[in-house]
Amino acid sequence: MPWMHAIRDLVMLVATLALWRQDAALRHATGGLAVVTAVAAGTMTAVCGFLVHEWGHLLGASSYRSDVRVPSTPFSLFLFHFDPETNRPAQFIAMSAGGFLASGLMVGFLLAVLPLDALSGRVAMAFVGAGVAATLALEVPPFVRVLRGAPIPRGAA
Repeated sequence: MPWMHAIRDLVMLVATLALWRQDAALRHATGGLAVVTAVAAGTMTAVCGFLVHEWGHLLGASSYRSDVRVPSTPFSLFLFHFDPETNRPAQFIAMSAGGFLASGLMVGFLLAVLPLDALSGRVAMAFVGAGVAATLALEVPPFVRVLRGAPIPRGAA
């Protein structure tokens, strides 16, 4: 388990919740601080969504005992590296599906709880929408190809 990454992500979550609390207090205020807080809360929510997506990939990979390498620093953009040379297609499919499932649950949760009438909620959902579009464009096609029998892609995995 990448403990440094878990601590990093918990700190990010706590910071995001603090921003949402501040956003709620400033929601009906005018001025730069209210706007900056709303944009920061929405942006950090999307960052947390990305982190949930990455943890979903790791849990999916772990569920099939995939060969993964965790970066030595918690400042890496990605939570782990999936080795396409030593893993089987079933492990790639499980790893991919874990990220998709985590993202789907996160999007549903955010739609249920975010104040979509507030700037912070709209910013969050705009970034989340962009993340979903990126996933559909970058991650789903290789997943489908491997599901249909193609080899695990090299490179971005």
